[in-house]
Amino acid sequence: MSRQTPTRGDAGHASPLDAAWESIRAGLRRDCGARTFDGWLKPAELGAFDGESGELELILPSQFMADWVRSNFGDRLTLAWRTTLPLVRSVRLAAAPDGPRPAPLLILEQIPPAPAATPDPNRPNFDPRYRFESFVVGKANEVAATAARTLAGSDTVAFNPLFIHGGTGRGKTHLLHAIGQAFLDKRPSAKVVSMSAEKFMVEFIRALKENDTIGFKSRLRSADLLLIDDVQFIAGKDSTQEEFFHTMNEIITAGRRLVITSDRAPQDLDGIAPRILSRLSWGLVADINPAEYELRLNILEAKLAALPGVEMPRGVVEFLARRLTNSIRELEGALNRIAAYAMMTGRTIDVAFVEEVLANVLRANQRRITIDEIQKQVAEHYNIRKAEMTSARRAREVARPRQVAMYLSKQLTPKSLPDIGRRFGGRDHTTVIHAVKQIERLRAADSELDADIRLLTRQLEG
Repeated sequence: MSRQTPTRGDAGHASPLDAAWESIRAGLRRDCGARTFDGWLKPAELGAFDGESGELELILPSQFMADWVRSNFGDRLTLAWRTTLPLVRSVRLAAAPDGPRPAPLLILEQIPPAPAATPDPNRPNFDPRYRFESFVVGKANEVAATAARTLAGSDTVAFNPLFIHGGTGRGKTHLLHAIGQAFLDKRPSAKVVSMSAEKFMVEFIRALKENDTIGFKSRLRSADLLLIDDVQFIAGKDSTQEEFFHTMNEIITAGRRLVITSDRAPQDLDGIAPRILSRLSWGLVADINPAEYELRLNILEAKLAALPGVEMPRGVVEFLARRLTNSIRELEGALNRIAAYAMMTGRTIDVAFVEEVLANVLRANQRRITIDEIQKQVAEHYNIRKAEMTSARRAREVARPRQVAMYLSKQLTPKSLPDIGRRFGGRDHTTVIHAVKQIERLRAADSELDADIRLLTRQLEG
């Protein structure tokens, strides 16, 4: 995707980027002091924003200033943007090609660089967005979320290790970061080690080469909480698995806590030693299933609340929840993309705009629900014969379910209005339009009908 300059809001109406930048600037001035802020950070201006990668460019007057700000405030700026406006995932500092050239050396003499904070070896670099407060719970992830909270917060737990498994993008890493942060919130002096299984393997091999296996073992086995992500990556790596098994045993035997994630259940992990699988099964195995419609809807609403200035009609949110079913990560990425495109183009977010922006994603997610399936499901729900969907009867107990089926056919299939009309006894497309508008109006006023349609939608998509 080509980079674009973010659209500014109209007079008196700041764009989400402008609003977030003002908030971040105020925080930086407060934290760094007026002199440092005015000399180095105040000149920074918003540059191009890439909606797909989430990279935002900040422009400074000179290369010297860009380099200095990158060295001293790069991580802080990235963290501030990701926390304030999550659709910004990285920050690139660049020099203005034709900008003024101040005398930065004079400023440098007046203002010493901000002292670099000494990293705490006991506190991994957890993503502040990934906390329990921002994890939306539903039937698909309720057991895993409850177990994670228990392990992180309770003084004693009845299970150890906790093994969380589920497909890509369902929230395993979110829970892992949430566990680590909640554990440290309650026990600030605790030692927490968090790494992927791949990093475990790389560091173990490096320790072997450098004859420092004792240091490697000591660092991991002394942890009060050890978090290992994507354990499937050590499949087939015999020496790594040997060390991993002994690390697990040491942690569990010492009464410390261990959390492991994987993309599949223990019994489905090919290439992992049976004794490791047996040890994993001693604890609690919690799966995260694909998110159901209601959970997807709740996640979208929670993410929208964290995107200031983004207005998305309820109908669009429901459309996204219905159509994007692969993973939560894809859902979040689609929402960020929509917000970024709307911000850059100044266009109103509606279903047509979403279909344009997410054309490829929607095609990949499309499950071919047929009008025949819809007619059968609706007829069964309202206890009428399926043949009534195409009959000429106009009695209310038949006409209303028929309108519901037409409405769902428009919402859940790519069929045109004339095509839908033909499948309902050769009716005209204007009849379908009337049915769709009628059901939309009634849904807003009739909670029972609204609940019926939600249930039918879940059943058809499920």
